[in-house]
Amino acid sequence: MLQVNSISFSYLKELTISNLSLSLKKGENLAIIGESGCGKSTLLKLIYGLHDLNEGRIFWNETEILGPKFNLIPGMDFMKYLAQDFDLMPFITVAENIGKYLSNLYPDKKWERVSELLEIVEMNEFANIKAKNLSGGQMQRVAIARVLALEPEVLLLDEPFSHIDNFRKNSLRRRLFSYLKEKEITCIVATHDSTDVLSFADEVVVMQKGEVIEKGIPRLIYENPNNGYVASLFGDVNKIIIDGKMQFNYPHQFHVVSKSNLRVSVIKSYFRGSHYLVEAQYENGTLFFESVKDYAIFTEVFLG
Repeated sequence: MLQVNSISFSYLKELTISNLSLSLKKGENLAIIGESGCGKSTLLKLIYGLHDLNEGRIFWNETEILGPKFNLIPGMDFMKYLAQDFDLMPFITVAENIGKYLSNLYPDKKWERVSELLEIVEMNEFANIKAKNLSGGQMQRVAIARVLALEPEVLLLDEPFSHIDNFRKNSLRRRLFSYLKEKEITCIVATHDSTDVLSFADEVVVMQKGEVIEKGIPRLIYENPNNGYVASLFGDVNKIIIDGKMQFNYPHQFHVVSKSNLRVSVIKSYFRGSHYLVEAQYENGTLFFESVKDYAIFTEVFLG
């Protein structure tokens, strides 16, 4: 089990992480979400041991994770951390980058492992291409394969799909998270993408200004956000008062009805493929709802 116990950390005077605690069982996938600058990336670096804590302690099972003051080379052997800069060797091939830390004593096994990882990240045809000739998305896929090479006990991923095209990203996510579950590799993902959270995470932690403000099962947090900030991390959100109470509703939760107390005037429709996202005027504010129909501007409709 990973245990983060009441940790605090600052780069300068102001705390970047403040009295933060969390725990994670072996083989589970934890997603960390929050606005830019909330401390997600810093938290991953602290868990890996790249910085020394101001306060608190971090453990993986019985092993305490310590920072540069205690380790000549920062980082823990049983963990792998994928930063946003990839850190590939530009003048060697994709296959050589992935196999860089694998033993050469058994070359057949080494290249069999490299081939397996190339398959996971869908980079087989680029095996002999030098890393410097890859696109940003391709480099990111190679970097993912490389951190998996020695099959770590804990994998820390910082925005792991940010440079990858959408059509490739969905397939890669399914392959990667299925592989991690199969191998019981504990994973923590810092992300802005709600798909990483809702489709693949066992638990989600919501951060704001270096603190955990909410944690739990992704579906429950999505359906019952504590506030507008939490709801907004999952996409467009409407903040409206119904029966004297502030509610946070997603566009898909509204539908057009023949009559209701909620009457809006259409401002603009945005085609989304399977539906339209409709922006409408509601009292003194704006409200978004989804519809299979495109509405003309100034059309008045009732929502349920």
